[in-house]
Amino acid sequence: MFSRIVRPAASGLIRGLSTSAQNNARVAVLGASGGIGQPLSLLLKNSPLISNLSLYDIAHTPGVAADLSHIETRAKVTGYIGAEQLPESLKGADVVVIPAGVPRKPEACAKTCPEAMICVIANPVNSTIPITSEMFKKHGVYNPNHIFGVTTLDIVRANTFVAELKGLDPARVNVPVVGGHAGKTIIPLISQCTPKVEFPQDQLETLTVRIQEAGTEVVKAKAGAGSATLSMAYAGARFVFSLLDAMNGKEGVIECSFVRSEETECTYFSTPLLLGKNGIEKNLGLGKLSAFEEKLVGEAMGELKGSIKKGEDFAKNFKKTASINLLKCDTLEERSAVKRSVLFKMAAWYE
Repeated sequence: MFSRIVRPAASGLIRGLSTSAQNNARVAVLGASGGIGQPLSLLLKNSPLISNLSLYDIAHTPGVAADLSHIETRAKVTGYIGAEQLPESLKGADVVVIPAGVPRKPEACAKTCPEAMICVIANPVNSTIPITSEMFKKHGVYNPNHIFGVTTLDIVRANTFVAELKGLDPARVNVPVVGGHAGKTIIPLISQCTPKVEFPQDQLETLTVRIQEAGTEVVKAKAGAGSATLSMAYAGARFVFSLLDAMNGKEGVIECSFVRSEETECTYFSTPLLLGKNGIEKNLGLGKLSAFEEKLVGEAMGELKGSIKKGEDFAKNFKKTASINLLKCDTLEERSAVKRSVLFKMAAWYE
């Protein structure tokens, strides 16, 4: 199924950095001052696909924006700081990327730019995408074709690790990775790799575990001083450039992403998606799985369902708790304090 697909991958990132493509996309990065947000914003600033880059965070954003604004590329960079400036940072956005802070930011997106494409990097994606969806449902603007959990780093890692083992150019390797974005819910479909590769069963199992636990590999290598920020920024940029290409009318753009799905018994699931002007044009599904991959999918279902339910319950309980607490308030000051405290807890829980 996937042998006929030419993935965006590294070439997609290069397209994003080339000077030949032109577009006027407005992209907002929510969480732009963080470990992922800064290198991601740098990559986006270098893309001629983007005319306006809006950076938001709770601290340091004006400095990040000023720094990036000195780069000799066409994207105009503006920095916003603090909750009161969040709505302004989202005005007119075509694409919103969220590397940190869920769900306060998706709720702001639902109010300010409901038609924008929402790309959630903030972990745990298996729960933050259900939360994001619930926030959009709450405001009556939910479009499942516009909300993406960015799992691209799993694909990037799988491509790299397979290429290393087989002596291939990683830019020409494509391994679809399905399921979710944590531990055993990450399911690399090595049988569908292009070019076709084969591994002995023991090596296949070792490779699969390495892909699933690659985040831990980085944390250990950094001696606990950080996690995968640079590779995640690359992966996030790759997904955004692919999405912008598709929105710009380019045909045949395919990326895996954790989205609302009917492909399995889970209500959200990552599979290869054909992207188009309006987001998801077609879910390409799982394709033909090997017996080993079928086993991995089956084993992932319980954990994935639990994470999805956790996200949905969290969003619903937040609405209920906030409403009850607000009813107890006698003054506007008290209501503001409750809103700030609840929203802070929700954002901090995922950052």
